[in-house]
Amino acid sequence: MAEPVTDPILRERLSHIRNRLREGLAQVDPHHRLRDRPASYKVIAGQTLEIVYRDVPRIDESEVLGVKHLIGETCYCSVLPQTAETLTVRFVVPLTER
Repeated sequence: MAEPVTDPILRERLSHIRNRLREGLAQVDPHHRLRDRPASYKVIAGQTLEIVYRDVPRIDESEVLGVKHLIGETCYCSVLPQTAETLTVRFVVPLTER
């Protein structure tokens, strides 16, 4: 379950990640596969940030690597079918590492 972030340092860190994605996604996603897709940001148990893009038509490794670079921290990505035509792309960022 997502919890509100009360730690000001963690809140700033999360804001920095969101800003980097918002400002840089156009450069690493030239085919608009992630941009303008429904996205959610959720902190789970204060230890993990989960970023989920839904309704993605397809994704290339270069786009995944570009997003990881924008996040700027150790992170992991999984790509799962959502429907027969779309994918769910999930980035997981451990918040306990740093």
